[in-house]
Amino acid sequence: MKKILPILIAIILTSSPAFAKQNDGYLDEVILEESATISEPSDTPENTESDVPHEKTLREKLSDVYHLEVYKYDTPNFLLKDVLTKKFDEDSPLESLNLWAGYNGNIGVYMNEDASSNSQYDFNAINVGIDGKFKNNTADFRIMFQDSPYSSRNFVQSMFADMYIATNKIPHHRVMIGHTRPPVGMEGGYGPFVLPFIARSQISRNFGTIRKLGARIAGDYSFIDYDLGVYSSDTYFQEFFPGTEFIGWVNLKPLAKTGGKYGSLKIGGGLDAGNRSNSFCVAGAYIGYEYKRFMANFEWANADGYNGPSGFSTDKHASGFYATLGYMLTKKLQILARYDEFDPDKNIAHNNQREYSLGLNYFIKGQGLRLILNYVFCQNDAAKDSHRILVGTQILL
Repeated sequence: MKKILPILIAIILTSSPAFAKQNDGYLDEVILEESATISEPSDTPENTESDVPHEKTLREKLSDVYHLEVYKYDTPNFLLKDVLTKKFDEDSPLESLNLWAGYNGNIGVYMNEDASSNSQYDFNAINVGIDGKFKNNTADFRIMFQDSPYSSRNFVQSMFADMYIATNKIPHHRVMIGHTRPPVGMEGGYGPFVLPFIARSQISRNFGTIRKLGARIAGDYSFIDYDLGVYSSDTYFQEFFPGTEFIGWVNLKPLAKTGGKYGSLKIGGGLDAGNRSNSFCVAGAYIGYEYKRFMANFEWANADGYNGPSGFSTDKHASGFYATLGYMLTKKLQILARYDEFDPDKNIAHNNQREYSLGLNYFIKGQGLRLILNYVFCQNDAAKDSHRILVGTQILL
């Protein structure tokens, strides 16, 4: 009883209004201190580091490349882009610089109808470039060099490839000034690292796949895209402005708003016309369709003189066309077939050249790492028929 009595007295005193009022400030202070401790971040090094984005090490970036899975094959992807890109601070007018390199080559076996054969190694493209971007997307540029020896050009003429400055400031448009690859034909305007076969079609090899010095504007809208430019009619820095050349191409995309339900359809046409001692004109048309794993395209061109990579010709009236079918057997394996016909001079009878091609593409890392197998049967009206087996590879770094 003597022990219980002091306890009861203490309970009564602490529960009285006077005692509670006396300690209100103390209780509030404790609660506020606990709230402050929970809500305010600590200045310890551990918490400071967690707020800073983690910069990947070189080993981590290379590991990402090793585990990279790419299923898109209609655009080139460079495997070491993160490794070889330099980003600048806010004081610099440049946002980034990216160094890149690309290789595309093959080993070929060529067999004639007389049973003779020969093997040779070709590289279609060895390119090294630097891409730069300015802050706020005001402009970008490319300086690109290539190793593609050609008998009619010296080393310097063959070395310089893309060298231009461009801007995307105009909505839906891209303006480029400098040395670029204009769209002389649909396939003729493609870069070397997105071609379905090792070799381009015959109309592309004769009329297109060239680079010229000039200014161009490209527009891209839902139902239409276009590329229009004015250039010097010189090719590969062989002459100083021998004449003016207009090159334009327009594509219509009638299924653009269907969300891919019916596939993708592109219908296009273009013109390459100019003067280089004499006038020349190349007209072309294109139809391309893609649906899920299936693709097909057809391109035709007619030339009354042309100014292509093999040289300038005003006295030849040539024409040709090709049709290509492709199907993705898996997400990485593609099978292709192509029929390609070319008449190098319509004034001469029985001189057509036909190529029947079969191809396999294995996209290990998309276009960044690709293996290629082509078989080509060449049927010539004015020469012996021949067969070609080509095994190639493509690496983009």
